[in-house]
Amino acid sequence: MTAREVITDEIPPLIHSDSGEKALRWMEEFKVSHLPVLKNGNFVGLISETEILDRKDLDQTLDVLFDHLPRPYVGENAHVFEVLAKMAEHRISVLPILDTNEQYLGCTSVHQLMCLVANTGSIKETGGIIVLEMNRIDYSLAQIAQIVESDNAKILSSYIMSSPDSMKIEITLKINETDLSRIIRSFERYDITVKASFQRSMDEDDLQFRYDALMNYLNM
Repeated sequence: MTAREVITDEIPPLIHSDSGEKALRWMEEFKVSHLPVLKNGNFVGLISETEILDRKDLDQTLDVLFDHLPRPYVGENAHVFEVLAKMAEHRISVLPILDTNEQYLGCTSVHQLMCLVANTGSIKETGGIIVLEMNRIDYSLAQIAQIVESDNAKILSSYIMSSPDSMKIEITLKINETDLSRIIRSFERYDITVKASFQRSMDEDDLQFRYDALMNYLNM
């Protein structure tokens, strides 16, 4: 999925002649803390709520209040993972998307991406989650998949978290089984550390409960 496919029509851009007060009003209305700013249809930068609040005369236009604005953006063909990485890097709630000629196409938001992630891929699939910890040098997805599949299960998705100052990594697996006890024992037999697991309880499906809670929060 590319950046162009996650553009939202719900968040309009500001223009350089808009006031700081209008920018704050729109941020409150659209529940974001950043908005793109255009001048003559061209993207000039991303403005933040914090930067506006630091100014005194909010009746002034944005081009008077700000000599320069940061220009974080992604191209229309960027993968959605790159979109997420860019938003995390700059800690922004909205990210502009430009075409190959750097013309403004639209933007996406954290809310839009969270809804997308929650409604696609393996998140909605029934299953359990296992978090493994191991040395970087020992990581082999083929071996991990073999262990899971030896217990007649399948890996639906996986991702890795690591820290630059550590030789350890965390591997989070979504597996198509809600009872993970056999798989956990298999990992332990291979001396692979199971750091955490999340699976169905006796009374309710915890994963479905968490998913429903997330969607209720996003739709508030």
